Amino acid sequence: MTIKGGMASQDFSAAIPAVACEPAGGVWHKVCVALKRELGDASFGSWIAPALLREGPSGDVVLVTPTGIARDWIRRSAWRRIGELWTANDPMARRIDLKSRLEFEASAGAYVDAAKAEPIEIVLPVSTDAPSVAPVSTGKPSRTQGLQERFTFETFVPGPANEFAHAVARRVSSWADGHFNPVLFHGPYGFGKTHLLNALAWEAMRQAPTKRVVYLTAERFLSTFVRAVMDRQTAAFKEELRAADLLIIDDVHFIAGKQSTQEELFHTLTALVEEGRRVVFSSDRPPSAMTEMDAHLRSHLSAGLVCGLEPADRSLRLGILERKIQTLSGAQGFEPTMRPEVLQFLADRFTDSVRELEGALNTLSARAGEGLSRLTLDEVHAILRPHLRSGEKRITIDDIQKATADHYGMKQADLLSERRNRAIARPRQAAMWLAKQLTTRSLPDIGRRFGGRDHTTVLHAVRRIEALRVDDSALNHDLEVLARKLRG
Repeated sequence: MTIKGGMASQDFSAAIPAVACEPAGGVWHKVCVALKRELGDASFGSWIAPALLREGPSGDVVLVTPTGIARDWIRRSAWRRIGELWTANDPMARRIDLKSRLEFEASAGAYVDAAKAEPIEIVLPVSTDAPSVAPVSTGKPSRTQGLQERFTFETFVPGPANEFAHAVARRVSSWADGHFNPVLFHGPYGFGKTHLLNALAWEAMRQAPTKRVVYLTAERFLSTFVRAVMDRQTAAFKEELRAADLLIIDDVHFIAGKQSTQEELFHTLTALVEEGRRVVFSSDRPPSAMTEMDAHLRSHLSAGLVCGLEPADRSLRLGILERKIQTLSGAQGFEPTMRPEVLQFLADRFTDSVRELEGALNTLSARAGEGLSRLTLDEVHAILRPHLRSGEKRITIDDIQKATADHYGMKQADLLSERRNRAIARPRQAAMWLAKQLTTRSLPDIGRRFGGRDHTTVLHAVRRIEALRVDDSALNHDLEVLARKLRG
C-alpha cells in the first residue's frame, strides 16, 4: 500500500544503528516467539511483526511502530508483557521504549522540510512461521504506484469546463472547514480527474506537512486488500487507511461488483467521515450510474459533493496546448510557439480527451524537435494522419451533412441547395468547416459535394466560421456537439 505523507521517511535503519543483538536467538527474537505463542498469529502479525527494534540517540532501545495506532494498540494490549519478557531475556538490563515512526524520526533529528517531502511506501507485513520484522519504509516508491510530480495545480489549466471542480479541489487541499465529505469528481477518460487528484494531494501535503495523506488507485486498493486477506493482515490494512487525515482513491468505479472490497471501502469511508477525516474519490461516471456498485456504498458516495468535469471547450484546449508547449520547450530548449493555424487544428481535431490532445502534441514534438514552431498545417496533417486513422471511425462528407441537417432541424438537400437565407447559409458553412476539419478532402472536392460550389466558397465558409466562433458561444457549442457525435 502506498502511503503519501507530508513528512518524508528517512531510511533510519541505515542512518541509526539497529540493536546489536538481533540475530536468531537474540533478545527480541525470544520476545517475539513468546508473544506469537501468547497472542496468536493474527494479532502478532497485525501489530507486533511490523514493528522494528532500533537504538535511539541516547543509546536506549526503542520499539518503533509504523503508525500511532499500532503504538497505541501495543501499549494497551501487549506493552506490559513485552516489558516482562524483555527484562527476563536481556542480560544487559537495557531499558526499552515504545514510539511511532514519526516520533522516532523527530527524536532522531530526521525531520525533513516539507518542501523536500518525498512519498513513502509502507510495506504490508507478511505473516511467516518465524517472527519477522518488516521495514517501516522502503524509500520512494515508483511513480506508477503513487503521485506524479508533473500533476500539480501549477500545471493544471482551469477553464469553464472544469473551474468548479478546480475550486472544490483547491478548497479541500487547503484543509478549510465547512467542506463536503466525501467529494467525488467524475468524468470520462481524459478529462483531467487524475491530474486534479494528484494536485490536490501535493497541495494538501504542502499546506499541512504533519497530516497524513493517502493516495491510491482503486486497482491498488483492491490488490492490496486481497493480499492482506490472503496474508491474514486485514487489521493492519484497515488501520493504515483509517489513520489517514485525507484519503484519495482514483477510479473508484473499478471496484464495482467486487463485493468484499466494496464492503471494506464502505466501512473505511464511514469510519473516516464519522471521525471528521476527509475523503476524495474520482470515477468515470456519477454514483447514480454505477449500477453494479453496492447500493449502500453508492448512497454514501452521493452523500457529500458530486462534482462533474465537462469536456474541455476550445479555449481550454488551446490553453492546455500553450501550457504543454511551454513545458516541452523548457525541457528540450526550443522556441515555445507554434503556428496559430496548427494550434487551432489540434484544438478542433482532438475534442474528446485531453490526453489524446497532449499525445498528438508529443508526437509532433518527437518528430520535429526544435522545428516544432515552424511546422506547417500540411506537415502536421502528414505526421498525424497514420496515427489518426488507426482505430478511428472514418467520417464522410455525407455523414457530416446528415448530422448537421438533423442538428439544425432541416433536410440534407437544404445544405446542397442555392438558398442563401441565414437559416440555411450558417448551417451550410458549419458543415463545410466540419468537412475541412474531420476529413482529408480538398477544398474543391468539398465544394463539389455541397451542390457543385467553388473552392473559394468553401474557403470563405471556413474562415467565416473561424471568425464567428471566437465570440459566438452557441455556434461553438453546436460545432463541438456535432464533432463528438460524428466521431462516435
